[in-house]
Amino acid sequence: MPRKSPSPAASLSQFRAGLRDITPLSLGVAVYGLAFGLLAAQIGMDGLTTGLMGLFVFAGSSQIVAAERMAADAGLAVAILAGLALNLRILLMTASLHAELAGRPWWQILLGVHLTSDENWALMHATRASGRKAGYWYLLGGGTSLVVVWVLATGAGAGFAGLLPDLTSLGVDFAFTAAFILLARNLWRGMGDLAPWAVSATTAAVLALVLPVDPSWALIAGGLAGVVLAARPRGD
Repeated sequence: MPRKSPSPAASLSQFRAGLRDITPLSLGVAVYGLAFGLLAAQIGMDGLTTGLMGLFVFAGSSQIVAAERMAADAGLAVAILAGLALNLRILLMTASLHAELAGRPWWQILLGVHLTSDENWALMHATRASGRKAGYWYLLGGGTSLVVVWVLATGAGAGFAGLLPDLTSLGVDFAFTAAFILLARNLWRGMGDLAPWAVSATTAAVLALVLPVDPSWALIAGGLAGVVLAARPRGD
């Protein structure tokens, strides 16, 4: 049966609510967006390129890892694979959106999947748990705020970095690590994340020390191991 669509007024109301409710989280995204932009400039990315990457990729952790791998001369293919492996959790999140996406036009499905992130996905479920209505358009409103802030912040960071003489000499070369730690802290949702995170970190660390290849492959394997553990069926 075709889905019963809410009225345009109801959809707009949910979209605005998503835009409003995500604001505190968007401010946090702006902080590590600026940090990522500063470091993206170290591998030769200007403000426009960095902003376009944020618009079409829109995956903070994957972008940070991919840029770090490129900075380490690991190669474009390895950088992309490392970023994809780290972002495999998005597959699990979008798979849980079947009720929100079912029966929608293809362009709405693609837009919803593209704009799904840890922050607006978690906020949608938290809003529902509080008794308020939150569906596809709420998710989209939150995602729209996040992607706009991310594009502007990363682009501004990269553009500003171009005005500085040498980021390393100013001690800004720590920003990849700082931005990633901040991003990881924002992704932590409780003790249920401990096992997948521990497996990912342990697998990556052991393989990086053992394998005579670029550490990027250890990172990819660690990401896959964590996703497999997180996706496993849980017994009663």
